[in-house]
Amino acid sequence: MEENTLILGAGMTGLAAGIASGLPVLEATDNPGGICLSYRMRPGDDQPLPADSDEDEAYRFENGGGHWIFGGDPTVLHFIRRLLPVQHYARRSSVYFPDSGAYVPYPIQNHLRYLDKPLALRALEEMARPAPPGTTMADWVTGNFGDTLGELFFAPFHELYTAGLYNDIAAQDSYKSPAALGLALQGAFSDAPAVGYNTTFIYPQGGLNVLAQRMAAHCDIEYGRRITAFDVQARRVRFADGDERPYQRLLSTLPLNQAMDMAGLSVPARPDPHTSVLVLNIGATRGDKCPDDHWLYVPRSDSGFHRVGFYSAVDRSFLPASARASGNRVSIYVERAFPAGSQPDERAVADYCAQVVKELQQWGFIAEAEVVHPTWVEVAYTWSWPGSGWKAQAIKALEEVGIYQIGRYGRWIFQGIADSIRDGFIAGNAFRRYPGINDSGGER
Repeated sequence: MEENTLILGAGMTGLAAGIASGLPVLEATDNPGGICLSYRMRPGDDQPLPADSDEDEAYRFENGGGHWIFGGDPTVLHFIRRLLPVQHYARRSSVYFPDSGAYVPYPIQNHLRYLDKPLALRALEEMARPAPPGTTMADWVTGNFGDTLGELFFAPFHELYTAGLYNDIAAQDSYKSPAALGLALQGAFSDAPAVGYNTTFIYPQGGLNVLAQRMAAHCDIEYGRRITAFDVQARRVRFADGDERPYQRLLSTLPLNQAMDMAGLSVPARPDPHTSVLVLNIGATRGDKCPDDHWLYVPRSDSGFHRVGFYSAVDRSFLPASARASGNRVSIYVERAFPAGSQPDERAVADYCAQVVKELQQWGFIAEAEVVHPTWVEVAYTWSWPGSGWKAQAIKALEEVGIYQIGRYGRWIFQGIADSIRDGFIAGNAFRRYPGINDSGGER
């Protein structure tokens, strides 16, 4: 191993880097997995249990909502399958309009026959026009999908999804909403092929926690090591308990903005924004209108959430054992985005929980809520200002003091679990000690 090189964070990227390099991994919490950590909760009990608890009558949830493994390098998927069995799925997802109760399969632009005919024809006409130049996400959406679909779905959904940044941030991740007029025309009259980055996905049997634990078994992890600052001059990390530790280099999976703050660094460019997400995990008796989708995109809700996902539609192991055969219960996650630095207080969260339960009951998705548990993800989605150079400048500034950012949040990009594991393998192998190669460059 390379001396005094540390990996920060035992999420999926950090675990993969630890496996590939053999370097020590420092994790702030007591468990591996990061926001992909699973846990269980019994009806009527507000205390989370470990995911591997033997409590069979508990619901299973995940810290940051549903994390399904989509796309990814085939070699990474092969690695996952070597660790544990996985189930394969074809996406079932819709746009849900609560005012009418209508469902339109995702992506909406390729299923226009589900809409009123005059509206569908207007949407097709607008999509056929050349897209005008633009710099923001709102410009990109309007240019590709027109005002009709924009007003119906894209604008209100993205306003919720980005917590109000929709008109200001740069267009990114266009593969999430593929714009192809030929497919839109086909979908206006008949079935169109599934498109997008998550048309198929896999999920480990037993849950993501099992994958994290099996990866962690091949790592040297120190738990409970929450870092509060980097002394970049003395090359030391400082921990919440007052301890310090020297380093030569760091492989950091910490969000890029947090790493910059901990290092006390700044760059000329304006920092790019992020949004936080309040994930509400709910275990309930199944309502008579509960859909069979894996997840729904919601352009309007009284409670302010933008997505509802159904863990138990993917895998019934998310349900209490007594409900798995009948499916008379449902395990749900609900996502609501917030601007950075606006985490609601305990009272506001409690009020929100009650509002969401009431709204899902009105929609007929649930009957009696047996478990309602909120989790908070501070850096959930990362965005960029149009023309921003902040990400590149920040990554370079950290590299100059021996801190290498890796993974989804470390590099301020959107990617899934499989790609995050790949990043960890690449970084870990780059820092592994190999015979005949020294640490300062060149061969021995």
